Parts: sequence; structure tokens; C-alpha cells
Amino acid sequence: MTDLETPVATPPRTGPLRRAAPALVGYVGVRALGLIVLALWSAANGKSAHTLLTARWDSLWYTRVADLGYGYAVRLPNGDVHSNLAFFPLLPWLERLVSAITPLSYADAGLLVGTPASLAAAWGIFAVADHVHGPRVGVCAVLVWAVLPVGIVQSMAYSESLFTALAAWSLYAVLTGRWLTAGLLASLAGLTRPVGIAVVAALWAAAITSFAGEHARDRSAARTGGARVWPRALGMLLAPLGAAGYVLWVGHRTGKGPLGYLDVQAGWRNGFDGGYAFARFVGDKFTSFPSALAGLGLIVGVALIVRLYVTCVRQGQPLSLLVYAGVVTALALCASSYFGSKPRLLLPAFPLLLPLALALARLRTSRSALVLGGVAVASAVYGAFWLNGSGPP
Repeated sequence: MTDLETPVATPPRTGPLRRAAPALVGYVGVRALGLIVLALWSAANGKSAHTLLTARWDSLWYTRVADLGYGYAVRLPNGDVHSNLAFFPLLPWLERLVSAITPLSYADAGLLVGTPASLAAAWGIFAVADHVHGPRVGVCAVLVWAVLPVGIVQSMAYSESLFTALAAWSLYAVLTGRWLTAGLLASLAGLTRPVGIAVVAALWAAAITSFAGEHARDRSAARTGGARVWPRALGMLLAPLGAAGYVLWVGHRTGKGPLGYLDVQAGWRNGFDGGYAFARFVGDKFTSFPSALAGLGLIVGVALIVRLYVTCVRQGQPLSLLVYAGVVTALALCASSYFGSKPRLLLPAFPLLLPLALALARLRTSRSALVLGGVAVASAVYGAFWLNGSGPP
């Protein structure tokens, strides 16, 4: 038998879950460390870690929506009106569903929803990074996302994990040409957080670019490629329905038309001013020496974010990831919302972490593990300190 006749053994194909298993195991380990440190810190301060995770800040507003529906509002002494119409409905819908079929309270249902959502988000981040750079970078990307200083939010009854999961898998569907799936997930992301517009923009940018590319390659694409065109067109149509539907419903509910949701956000002093309010906030830090250090830290942090985005562009990330990360970052940094929330609002912008993941993947495994392990400990301590103090507003 000649060499040409020798049968070649085909390596077994690794299933998606098995391929992602190292990343998911590492993610669970990091989050478990954060929760253990939080429990110990909270017990030492006479506080309940469970309450910190399920019944503070935004989590209370979500449970009120699940319990009472929309229409609850608080008028502050300064005249501001905080309405629960500002909170998008997918998480409270899921809380109500879980509470209806289990003995859990709405708050615990939110935690139950958030736990698998955070795992789904980690898996989605791995899938995107693996598709773009390979599995080693995928593992590092998930672990970098897990050890972010505000990573404890991933374990709270907040909507960040749910949104990131939907966004990551929608982006993966775009990268792999599954346009209907991408559109459906983008629509659900739009029902989760206002920043769902970033997923819609990413899908539309990728679809329009692919249309233009095909047309340039084949002038008869409209005639010969109809079977490939309609899923993209339908995906583009589906993508904005979630966010648009809720915003229009709020406008109808408030009687203020399509812009009614902006009035609701204005009651929270949320708006888009191009970063003017944030710049003033940073500038005010330099009025005294101790606060000047915080102002300098904020400038360095923003510069690092901009540098990471520029690096993403230089490394040739797919257009959909660049558009998504760019819109999420712009909305977080250029909104006049609570400035303490900005690190949390940047949490879904995971494509910004791919340059860091690439750098870690080039190191020896022992070195990258040492770096990530040290940062994980620091993140766990900071998360416990943060939640036992001011926490995420």
C-alpha cells in the first residue's frame, strides 16, 4: 500500500461546550472567589452578602417592575422624578416567570436568572474571541472579563450579564453568518438595556458591508444570491424591534410620543451630552489635592480605553465588533448619567479586552495564570469593598 493509499485519521471534532470548558471553568473559579471574599467581608461588617447581591440599587427597581408592573415612580425633593419606565423589561419578565414556577422571590429569581446569564455571557465572549483569534485567546478574554474591577456586577441581580450574553451571541451569529439568529438576539438585547442599540448598529454595519461586498464581486448578486440576501434583510428588520417597541410603548404610556422615553431618562438626569458633564466632573476633581489624584486616575482610565479601542482597530477586529464596542463606549463615556456607574456601563464592551487577551495568550501559561490569579484576588477584594461601601449606583 502506498502512502497515498494510507488512510488518514481525522481528528475528532471538539464540541462547542467542550471547547469552551477551560474558559468556563476558569470563569466559575474567578466568580466563586469573588463571592467567597464578599461573604467574608460582609460578615465581618455585619451585612448580608445575599442582600448586597439581590436587593440594592437597580436590582430593587427591576423587582418592583416584576412585582408591580410599570408606573411606579419616586419624586425627589429637588423635583426629579425617578420612574421605573427607565428600566427595560426583559429581566423583570424573566424574574416574574421564574418566581411563578418556583418558590423564589423576585429578588432571588433575578439572581437565578443572572447566574446562567453570566455563564452564557462568558461562553459567548469565548466563542467570539475563539472565532477571531483562536481558543487560547478565547480563554484569556473570558478570564480578563471575569477579573475586571467591577466584575462582581456579573454575580448580581442586574441586567449586565443578561445583556452581555445576548450581545455576545448575537455578534457571534453575525460573524458566522447566522443572520436570523443575530437579529432575534439583537432584538432581545434591545429589550434588556438601552445600549441594545449598539448590537443593532453592529449587525446593520456588518450586513450592509456584506451586501456591498457581494455587489462589488458580482453585479448579478441581486438575481443569483437571493437565497443569501433575505436572511440578512430579515435579520436587519428583526434587530431593532425590541428596543424600538419598548421605547414607542413608553412614549404611548406617557402620552409624549416617540421621545417620551427621553423624558423618562431626563427625570433620572440621564442624557447624551457628548461627554461635557463627565469632563466637568473630572475637571472639578482638580480643585483640591486629594481629589486631584482621583481626577488623574479618571483621565488615565479614559486614555486606556481609547488606546484599547485604537489597538482593536489596528489589530483588524471585524467591523461588527468595532461598531459594537465603539457605540457601547461612546454611550457610557458621553452620557450625563451617574459618573460612578460608568465602569459598570462599560462592562458589556468586551471586544476592548481582546488586545489584553492576545498579550496574555502570548505569555507562557504559568505566567499568564500568575497574572490573572493576582488580578482575580485584587478584583475580589475590591468588589467586596465596593459593595459594602458605595457600590454600583
